[in-house]
Amino acid sequence: MEATAAWQPQEEGFKEICGLLEHQISPTSTADKLQIWQQLQNFSQLPDFNNYLAFILSRAEGKSVEIRQAAGLLLKNNLRNAYKTMTPAYQQYIKSELLPCLGAADRHVRSTVGTIISVVVQLGGILGWPEFLQALITCLDSNDLNHMEGAMDALSKICEDIPQVLDSDVPGLPDRPIKIILPRLYQFFQSPHTSLKKLALGSVNQYIMLMPAALYASMNQYLQGLFALANDQAAEVRKLVCAAFVQLIEVQPSFLEPHLRDVVEYILQVNKNGDDEVALEACEFWSAYCNAQLPLENLREFLPRLIPVLLSNMAYADDDESLAEAEEDESLPDRDQDLKPRFHTSRFHGSDSVEDDDDDIVNVWNLRKCSAAALDILSNVFGDEILPTLMPVVEAKLAASGDESWKDREAAVLALGAVAEGCIDGLYPHLSQMVEFLIPLLDDKFPLIRSISCWTVSRFSKYIVQESGHQKGYEQFDKVLMGLLRRILDTNKRVQEAACSAFATLEEEAAEDLAPRLEIILQHLMCAFGKYQRRNLRIVYDAIGTLADAVGAELNKPAYLAILMPPLIAKWQQLSNSDKDLFPLLECFTSIAQALGTGFSQFAEPVFQRCIAIIQSQQLAKVDPVTAGFLYDKEFIVCSIDLLSGIAEGLGSGIESLVSQSNLRDLLLQCCMDDASDVRQSAFALLGDLARVCAVHLRPRLPEFLDVAAKQLCTPKLKESISVANNACWAIGELAVKVHQEISPIVMTVMPCLVPILQHSEVMVSMLLLCARFAHDIYDVISGAEQELNNKSLVENSAITLGRLAWVCPEILSPHMEHFMQSWCIALSMIHDDVEKEDAFRGLCAMVRRNPSGALSSLVFMCKAIASWHEIRSEELHNEVCQVLHGYKQMLRNGAWDQYMSALEPPVKEKLLKYQV
Repeated sequence: MEATAAWQPQEEGFKEICGLLEHQISPTSTADKLQIWQQLQNFSQLPDFNNYLAFILSRAEGKSVEIRQAAGLLLKNNLRNAYKTMTPAYQQYIKSELLPCLGAADRHVRSTVGTIISVVVQLGGILGWPEFLQALITCLDSNDLNHMEGAMDALSKICEDIPQVLDSDVPGLPDRPIKIILPRLYQFFQSPHTSLKKLALGSVNQYIMLMPAALYASMNQYLQGLFALANDQAAEVRKLVCAAFVQLIEVQPSFLEPHLRDVVEYILQVNKNGDDEVALEACEFWSAYCNAQLPLENLREFLPRLIPVLLSNMAYADDDESLAEAEEDESLPDRDQDLKPRFHTSRFHGSDSVEDDDDDIVNVWNLRKCSAAALDILSNVFGDEILPTLMPVVEAKLAASGDESWKDREAAVLALGAVAEGCIDGLYPHLSQMVEFLIPLLDDKFPLIRSISCWTVSRFSKYIVQESGHQKGYEQFDKVLMGLLRRILDTNKRVQEAACSAFATLEEEAAEDLAPRLEIILQHLMCAFGKYQRRNLRIVYDAIGTLADAVGAELNKPAYLAILMPPLIAKWQQLSNSDKDLFPLLECFTSIAQALGTGFSQFAEPVFQRCIAIIQSQQLAKVDPVTAGFLYDKEFIVCSIDLLSGIAEGLGSGIESLVSQSNLRDLLLQCCMDDASDVRQSAFALLGDLARVCAVHLRPRLPEFLDVAAKQLCTPKLKESISVANNACWAIGELAVKVHQEISPIVMTVMPCLVPILQHSEVMVSMLLLCARFAHDIYDVISGAEQELNNKSLVENSAITLGRLAWVCPEILSPHMEHFMQSWCIALSMIHDDVEKEDAFRGLCAMVRRNPSGALSSLVFMCKAIASWHEIRSEELHNEVCQVLHGYKQMLRNGAWDQYMSALEPPVKEKLLKYQV
């Protein structure tokens, strides 16, 4: 403490630091900002530099508020990294300077101090700063507005950043801090000062999710405070009241149940008449209510009033940024800030696939979009019930003529798209007339009506395709197809984007039905490719990739390739290896390579070599960006590996010559050991793909590949990298069936990792069945269980890989089979018929032949797994399974076989008849 008291800033150091801060924040300063930043970094090495910053923030009254703030923000950043290594004396000095500033005259200084206090509490806890809590309470209890605001500002930041700190036991305190603070926050609900009401309410709201005992016990007081503030003059306060109701309905709906009618009425009124921001917060309530499993009756009576309000709010607001964007002509180049960040999804082998949300038709979350989302969820919950209220309003808006009512017409089309899923039963009989009505709107004079019509048509695409089996339905399908293709060539950027996205959805639904129209589709897409600006170009790539996925080998015709490939290859050659515009092109080529199969061989060599070059250059950039000439970006590696996987899948063994003449094997091993999980995920997918088609070229480094793959399964962090483990598991299985006995060194490393995954799956299935008996909604149980399992693909791949290992090394695994037979058979019984399942059953038969008694205790589960086959197509495997069953029947005499059979359900017994037992 003496050292703290003795510390004083040197005048020269004080002036120099203030001067640097002044240059740094001055927009007119001619000084080199990078040089100033470097000098400040050099100062950071001095042990008392942070003391200077604290002094400038708290005491440099002669300096501008901006300089004091800059010192405070730099102090905050420094403390994040250095606080725990500072001497206790300097820590104490900084804390002692901060507390008096809670009541500083300038609110910017108070706010900066609050931010730093939150960081110090985060790093040292309440116990590490005993004076803080007392100072905070003293300020809260004073009647001085500056002190109260400063304390509340710091407290609100702690509640937002580290709420659990205040809900923890502190030695020396009779109660947790939250219990001491909450009554004071409730008092501020009644303050005449809006700033205090807002900060207090926002702070309490942070605890709804955590629901500490102190809040639970004082819930009535909290609710009374909310009701009192519900009609506060300040929109910011009303917004927080609505946010509280939304969170309460999500977390603890029982608290609101006694007041539900009043709360729903209030939210409806705010939705109808409120400030747009308050209305947006209130609008979140409807989705939250529907997800809260509350009685629908309470909401049903409000639907006739609620639905027209939602429709009214779905019209574009006059200040909506989309109105300005909609005027943008296609000739206007995109700015860098127009390009949304893109995220490539690493390749994944298994049954679970993540669907993209293609309904995101507006970039910014606003009242219009929130209202549409609410209508969507209401339609899914109430179904056709809402149509008698909804359709007259929609029809009236659609019938409105004149340019001034275009926004109402647009909102009505949006409403039809929003309820397309939930109300399809009621809409289906009128689908043909509705689509006929929408088709001319694709050519409307207003761009935003054209774009929303594209989206709404796409929402019905599944049903449009279903109806295309008869002449009239096909004619309508063709009109929709041509209408969307016209809009793809629209001159308006927003319409281009909507049309391309809608067309991609139609492609997914129509699949091979598009084959007769492939030429005209390709002509339109490649015309768009030639004229789109950068942002929309990405969507064209997606539409081309989706088309390739949809029609597959149909694309492999010279006439189609002549339209498709030259523009793509020209773009491919135009872009450098570090240009991020390569990402969507790499993804597009991946789909094309898989679709064309061996037809891609004419394009394969330069594409393959470019992928290798990109991976090499990125691995160099990772260690030496100066020599590489650009900064490392792992996404280039992930996209390139995934394209190589696509080529392997397309060319099959035709890729062998390319692999043999490259250093792909060594690069791939590096990627399998990368510290980024998405790089490893894609690398193991490629390892499995190469194992299938050219395992011979992996052999020189096979032990290393197997060792690193096994490590992905035997990690304590399995849950955090489950997709990596999934692909590594699959790759081990693919290698096993190709290299046979060479896999043996890792069998006993991998088996103990696979068995717990299978056993966990077995426990989860049992929990599912148990929970389902008590659950209101089986889908809630399933989604909860899937979240716990994270993904069933890892279980399936574990079962298949264990079977493949057993097939090639039965002598190693069969002595241990009694430890995993039951859970393994349960997992096998859930896998669909395919070649991989056949491999697993070959392993099962091989182990049983070696150790029949090892499976005896799980015979019932084995019979269920065998009965899970719809049909074993391999005659050889069918005969092996027959031999296994007959072997047990002969082994189990004196009625023992019949006893086992009596434990099976009738459908299982019936399926076993085909094996003549």
